[in-house]
Amino acid sequence: MSFVNKLKERWKVQSATQVWLILLVFALTGFSVMFLKRIFRSWPIHEAWWFDMAYYILILPIYNLLLLIYGAIFGQARYFWEFEKRFFARIVSLFSGKK
Repeated sequence: MSFVNKLKERWKVQSATQVWLILLVFALTGFSVMFLKRIFRSWPIHEAWWFDMAYYILILPIYNLLLLIYGAIFGQARYFWEFEKRFFARIVSLFSGKK
């Protein structure tokens, strides 16, 4: 079984095209976050300790928002909306102590 078919089963999507689109969305989101970091690092205040702290705190919601935006652009909004719900459910259960 190819890795595309394995991902198709794991992600519960219908076609190999959807797998490739999902992978593309993850790649574009990661690239966009790296691009944003490069922009923020060019600011004169980037050497302050709090700047890095603020970046790492703010990048999580930005990353998740970009996932939803790119997912919608490439027609995979439903998959990424479900992905986000599972992701945040795990975070909430982690901080609430529930498993």
